[in-house]
Parts: sequence; C-alpha cells; structure tokens
Amino acid sequence: MKKLFCASCIFLCCTYILQGQTIDTTEKGEIIYHVFQRSFYDSNGDGHGDLNGLREKLDYLQDLGITAILLMPLYEAECYHNYFSSDFEKIDPEFGTMDDYIALVKEIHKRGMKIYMDMETQYVTSEHLWWKKAVGNPKSPYSEYLLFEDKEQKIPATIVFDLRALNSYDGNVIDITTVNLKSPKVLDYNIRLFSYFLDPNEDGKFDDGVDGYRLDHAMDNLDKKPELTNLFETFWNPLITELKAINPKVMIVAEQADWADIGFDYFNRAGVDRVFGFGLHYAILSFDKEKLMMLADTILMKSPEGKEHVIFIENHDIDRLPTVEKNPEKRRLAAALMMTIGGIPSIYYGQEIGMTGKGGGLGNTDGNDIPRREAFEWYSDITGKGMAIWYKDSGPWWDNTNLKANDGISLEEQQDDPNSLFNYYKTIIQLRADHPAIAQGTYSPAINDNSNVFSFYRTYGDKKVLVIANLSGEIQKAKLKKAPKIRENLFGKIDLKQDMVTLKGYEVVVVEL
Repeated sequence: MKKLFCASCIFLCCTYILQGQTIDTTEKGEIIYHVFQRSFYDSNGDGHGDLNGLREKLDYLQDLGITAILLMPLYEAECYHNYFSSDFEKIDPEFGTMDDYIALVKEIHKRGMKIYMDMETQYVTSEHLWWKKAVGNPKSPYSEYLLFEDKEQKIPATIVFDLRALNSYDGNVIDITTVNLKSPKVLDYNIRLFSYFLDPNEDGKFDDGVDGYRLDHAMDNLDKKPELTNLFETFWNPLITELKAINPKVMIVAEQADWADIGFDYFNRAGVDRVFGFGLHYAILSFDKEKLMMLADTILMKSPEGKEHVIFIENHDIDRLPTVEKNPEKRRLAAALMMTIGGIPSIYYGQEIGMTGKGGGLGNTDGNDIPRREAFEWYSDITGKGMAIWYKDSGPWWDNTNLKANDGISLEEQQDDPNSLFNYYKTIIQLRADHPAIAQGTYSPAINDNSNVFSFYRTYGDKKVLVIANLSGEIQKAKLKKAPKIRENLFGKIDLKQDMVTLKGYEVVVVEL
C-alpha cells in the first residue's frame, strides 16, 4: 500500500505500536451495530457525526451489548452517504483524520469488539482522479479504469438505474460513472486498497485494521452491463482470496443487489462469508408462520458449512420499523425473533430506541433517504451536545423531521425506564449473550398444530432452548408435536400441560430444555 497511499499517511499509520490486543471469540456470539456515522455523534460541534464521536460512545454500545460495529463508507465523497467516491484513499475530513480512524480501530479492538467497513468501489464521480485523467483522453494510463460509451472516451458509462448524475440534498449535481471491474489494473488497485485497511502498517498483527468488509451492491453482472459479466469469478473471488491470504480471519459480507436472492451463489462462487438475510427480514415482518418456516428452513438450515446470514429488521435503505408497523407489541416480537432465530443479528442505529422515518416523496434527490438516516436521538430535546443534525435547514427532510422533543423516542427518556424499548433490547441481547444455544446454536423447527404460533429449537452441544412466538394479537393455544421437559424459563414464562402451551397476543417465550 505504500504505492497507493501518500507517504504522510504511511508514516502516520506506522507510528502506532501493537498493544497485544486480540479479538477473543467466545460463545456469546456476535451482534452488529450498523451505524450511519454522520448521524451518530458529533464530537467537534460542526453538526456531522464523526469518528471521534463514535469512539466517545463505545461505552454506550458495549452497555447495550454490541460486539461489532459496521460503518458506512469512510472515503471522501461528494454524497452525504459517502457512496460514489471522489477519492478512495482519503477519509472524509468531516469524519476526521487517518489518526482518528486508527485510534478508533485500536480502541474497538482493546475492548474485544470488531469493526467492519462498508465499501463500494464500483463507481466514481467526476472529482475522482480516474475521471479527470481518462475522460476525453484514450491515451491516459487510467483509460481502462472506467467504462465508456464511445471510442473517444467522452461519454462515461451510466451507473445503476441508467443514471449519469445524482441530485444531492444540498442542491449539487454529482456526475457518476461505472468502474471497469474487468480491468486487471482495477483488480490490483482494489486488492491494494482493501489490503491497506486490513493491515495499515503491514506488520501482520491487525490491531489497527478492520475485521471485515461489507460489499455494497455486489453483483456477478454489474447493473446488467454486457462488459461486466462473470464478476464473481473474475473480480470478487480473486479479491477475497488475496485478502484472506493476508488475514484468514477477515469476514466478508456481501449485500445482494437483488433483495429476493437468498445469496447461495455469493457463497459458492464469490467466496463471501456472509450475505444479508433479506428473506427472513420480510418473513419476520410478515408475522406469517408459513413464510417464517420456509425461509428459516432455507436460510438457516441449507446454507453451506461455515457460511452465515446477517439477520436484520432495519437498515439504511428501508423505512424505520415504527413508521411501517404501528403496533409496539408486534415490533418487540420482531426484535425478539431477530435476536433468537439464528444467524448474525444486526441492529441499525436508533432501532433500539424506536426511531422513526420513511423515505421517498421529497423530489428527485438523494435527500429522499435522509428521514431513514436522521440524527441519533440522545436527548428528550432535539438539541444538545453531540446531536449530529448535519442536514438542518436543508430541505423538506428537515421541515418534516421525525425528531420531536419529549416524544419518548430518545435514549435520555428510555434509559432508566425498565419497560422501555431500549431496555427490552438490552434484555434480549443479554439473554443471547448468556446462552450459547441462542448465540451459536443450530436452528431446527419445533412442530406445533397452530397456524399462528411459530416455534423452533436452537441447539449447541448439550444445550437446547425452545422459542415459541404467538404471531397474532389473540390468545393462542398450541399443541407441540413433542412434549419437551422445561428446565428453566429464560424469557417470559409458560407452563406446559403435557404438550399444550397457551400464549398471550404477540407473546414470545424462551425456555431451556
């Protein structure tokens, strides 16, 4: 990476000394906190959430029970979400410096936590070096780095949805094009770029490097462009192979571009370790037993050995759950299922306090997604130290902000309330950490005779738990195919009379067998 990054960055990164900290894998399992860092916590008063702000709030995340943090892209970009880069080699100065980044990574590792970085290197903007050097100049050394629609290389290719430009929330128009992932030079650049953040000082000890990557919008045939086919074999698999040669423990999770895709092709051909459990996301929020059983049987029981799905009910691209599901009991049930069913649970920042937000309907601009990505609500008032309201007074997303004073949706209002959503999340997270069968166990269905009651086992060695969930708002009785012997009620309480169980509306119980 010394050829890729400036000398000052290399010197800076090499000044950090190994602290002897390693990430200890335990039976407690992993829980990811997916943070939109620009909206999380502002450490310097400029309105933008930043790396130092995230570092200040690690105590909060550990108290919640988080073991891993997934960042949005960090590299310099003209877009507020930092996709569509203008320079992959620089950290967005609104987030901080390379010094701040290394300090955050090392502190996360000291705490026994992991850090993952979101990367999307398939597109660049007109501010990127490759665009500036290659557009209109076929003889440029970067001419093969981009796709063009003409021999003169005056017309850069479109990106996803056939877009050539993006209207930014702040009124700017950002020109964007597609990177030529079939170029060996582009593959080599990506190997060096990813490798740098994996081991910045190249000492092989990884205390200053990321533990893995989220590959945004990863595709075998990028945006159906005929020039970019078979990318699993020609780009993604070679990239991942090189990264695992550096650190065999690096964890690669791919976001399927097609959310209906279960993702097995990503496992078998691209070589990724994890994909997103979109199918279970939709099944959980359908509260439909048949869909839950079908998707759980496929995703949790048929994935290749050693491969996993990230299980979620919110992320940065979808509407906040409280906005689309008004019933708070159903939302708590969804959270409990997400945390107990299997896979690797991922909590989107603010999900634990019930933040609201719905995208779309605000014009032809990327500001449509801001309502899903608003400032984390630390206080009962919407003002206060660290509030990351970077979009204030910038458009309809601010005029109709979801941030309201004294509405019950803030950490300050919920932290000391034992019945709050925040403390509900803490309880089920702790439940998972305390019981290896929930954290690491294999999933298997527990057959019952009621179409409104979903039940399953999680088994880890000689440990076994039974989870039973009433998917309806009415009292339900269900007869289990096999009458288990309850050793202890772990979450909620039931009394099994022979093989019959009775549950209140939207109740979920977890028992150790």
